[in-house]
Amino acid sequence: MGFEIEMKLYALAAAALFSAVLALPASAAPAAPLETFPGAPGVIALSGKCAKLVVAKFDATKGCKNELASVTLANGVVTFIFTSDGKALGFQGDGSGIKPASNGNARLPLSLVTTGVGNKMTGEVKVAGFCTFGNPYAGKPIAVECTAESKDSSFTGSFRTGGKLVKKGK
Repeated sequence: MGFEIEMKLYALAAAALFSAVLALPASAAPAAPLETFPGAPGVIALSGKCAKLVVAKFDATKGCKNELASVTLANGVVTFIFTSDGKALGFQGDGSGIKPASNGNARLPLSLVTTGVGNKMTGEVKVAGFCTFGNPYAGKPIAVECTAESKDSSFTGSFRTGGKLVKKGK
């Protein structure tokens, strides 16, 4: 076969392949991977509505800020931090223990509740409990529901997002 004919065949094959790829439905193209939550080390701030924040019999829901922080440390520890009237309550657990839960949610087993004022978390209480949460990167409203109990007290935090993207920090 002559060089010229061979080149025309290659060009035709390339054109056919290119038009076949363009004819594929968008759903057949590989999708960008969905970001996971809580994700890599860093801080993620979710905006939405603090639905409930209760420590023992003290209901701090009224002063609860409509922002929830998710902090993931390099060692995999994950903390969901609720704030109310300048005080902070963190529900903390080992991120490697996150397991799937119902309705596409995930569940983080808790080992500590941390307390603090402003940006300083100074108190720790050993607890047993869970935080159940959805993935805010999916673009729909999710809930973060945390409940924990120590030998002396109980802790509950509930937060609902509006489905908007989150703010990330390091």
